[in-house]
Amino acid sequence: MTKLTFYTRANCPLCEKAKADILEIKQDIEFEIEEIDISTSDELTEEFGLMIPVIYIDGEEVGYGIVNELYLRNRLQEKQRNHIS
Repeated sequence: MTKLTFYTRANCPLCEKAKADILEIKQDIEFEIEEIDISTSDELTEEFGLMIPVIYIDGEEVGYGIVNELYLRNRLQEKQRNHIS
């Protein structure tokens, strides 16, 4: 199954918007979500601090900051097709 990893933190309006988009897409496309709060790790805060939200699909970075819902949906559909074939 396709895995979406979502790096986020509290009080982040862009993160809240991205999460809403992810949950909307999940109604149509099956995938696993792993949500990671970067504030739980100094290393993650240093790596992603100014970029969040950051989204990976199956280990590949596909978006950060202002996340494009249509692009994200297309990437997830593409991964789903590849898993099926």
